[in-house]
Amino acid sequence: MLPYLTVDWGNPSSPYAAGRRARHALDEARERVAIALGARPKEIVFTSGGTEALNLAIKGAAWAGKAHGNRIVIGAVEHHAVTEPAAYLERFGFEVATVAVDRYGRVDPDAVEAAMSEHTILVSIMLANNEMGTIEPVAEIARRAHARRGCLVLCDAVQGAAWLDIDVDELGVDMLTIGAHKFEGPKGVGALFLRSGTHILAQQHGGSQERYRRAGTENVAGIVAMATALDLSVRERPDTRAHVLRHRQRLSDGLLPLDGVELTGHPTDRLPNSLSILARGTDGSAVVTALDLAGIAVSVGSACTTGSDEVSHVLSAMGYPDDEARGALRLTVGRTTTDDDIDEALAVIPSTIQAVREGARAMAGELEVAAG
Repeated sequence: MLPYLTVDWGNPSSPYAAGRRARHALDEARERVAIALGARPKEIVFTSGGTEALNLAIKGAAWAGKAHGNRIVIGAVEHHAVTEPAAYLERFGFEVATVAVDRYGRVDPDAVEAAMSEHTILVSIMLANNEMGTIEPVAEIARRAHARRGCLVLCDAVQGAAWLDIDVDELGVDMLTIGAHKFEGPKGVGALFLRSGTHILAQQHGGSQERYRRAGTENVAGIVAMATALDLSVRERPDTRAHVLRHRQRLSDGLLPLDGVELTGHPTDRLPNSLSILARGTDGSAVVTALDLAGIAVSVGSACTTGSDEVSHVLSAMGYPDDEARGALRLTVGRTTTDDDIDEALAVIPSTIQAVREGARAMAGELEVAAG
């Protein structure tokens, strides 16, 4: 990134030499991202991240297709960057159908097909869930959706891009989103794949950048870094997958045998780095806080909902009652995770879960006595 923050700082839309160098870097990055996704450079739209890319795709496709229909179909476990734009569009007369998932968080293609009507203009299904890691049958859903004339298919691949080989033609999608920070790029930069011939209405106006699809001076340093990170992610993926699978398996072997602990999400069709569990009789937020004090970073769900008192909408959609869902813990490993990290985690997490569980029981007993 440094050359494009210092020497080659020019605006890529400017005609002078510094601007031309920035434009060259932008064009090269666009080509590299396109190659990684099996797309063409002109089909890549750079954005400020996955959330903006999803908003552009959903709102842009909805408004562009309103003359042909008003129905949008989404999965029940989609990221809030999908569910909230869809809910927003309902205020303007669009109809949103939410498709239920099974106990593993998977969407049934039959259910998606059943939710569609002749008025359906968009189907949005994620590649892999950001909390559970469950991988969705996107290609089959896209095949069925395209049987409906004029229906577009959007795939949120933000969580899956680091770990799964992506070819937009094999998936059969019209739009697909990525966010750089999920594959060790910088935060605040992402991209939308927009298949040639797919019409959307721009949601940000004020310039001709990105072929009039997203106005605003491009974040050249961030975009160059994203392309580099994606290149490295694709190149190193076989070794990285094997590395994280081994560490995740050690976590699984150490945590799942614990009393009251169970795996959530699909047992096999899931991202290799993700382990999501329920620790019954505990408050996941309390466990997270205690582990943070011990230097171990886990979460109860999506980072985008941190601070919310609500239980995970993903777990709720999978059929878990609120009292069980509050015991959710989300653990991920990565390329830099070491055996010592796993040793430390397994030395601390079980006792922390038990301590929080005993504290909850003691508090419940005190409340019962006080009520009596």
